[in-house]
Amino acid sequence: MGLFDNIGTPPSPAAAPQQSGNRTVDVTFAKLPDNFAEFAALPQAQLATPFDTAALTVLALCFYPQDKDACIQMLGLLKGPQQLSAYEQQFLRDRFASADYVPRSYFTGAVPANDYKPSQPYTVRVSENPYSYQEQGYAKLYLQSGGADSPRAVTLRLAKDGKWYLWEQFLLAGIRQPESSNPWA
Repeated sequence: MGLFDNIGTPPSPAAAPQQSGNRTVDVTFAKLPDNFAEFAALPQAQLATPFDTAALTVLALCFYPQDKDACIQMLGLLKGPQQLSAYEQQFLRDRFASADYVPRSYFTGAVPANDYKPSQPYTVRVSENPYSYQEQGYAKLYLQSGGADSPRAVTLRLAKDGKWYLWEQFLLAGIRQPESSNPWA
């Protein structure tokens, strides 16, 4: 069974941000999408909260190893009016050349010991802190990788259409190798 196999009931949308500065939201996907059309049909794809957009960024990045074009199309949806640049596309190529497991590490239960196989239902834990909303119209949220010691940031921007779009992400930095490929584990 692969990471994107059908597993059940429809996902539930995350709560809207209240800008409290210390909240964590679990965004859960009972079934992961198999293609762009299913991705765009997810309730979270309404981009109503920065938490939803941050979690969908993980989902989109997970597609790169199996379908680079679908990943880029998904990231395009998340970026809205600011399209993915040639630099960002090259960055993706570089990062996925040697570590295709990094995006999976943001799902709950995905750790080096189980080769970053996530628990089901697929859940991405997204957190804010007291500094997440310092700049009006932007949210800087944090996701914890099962292979890193500190959380990684995703910045989202609120557009005049009321949607939260992906502005920048720092999710692809190196993490601990899966145990099966680590000669020192």
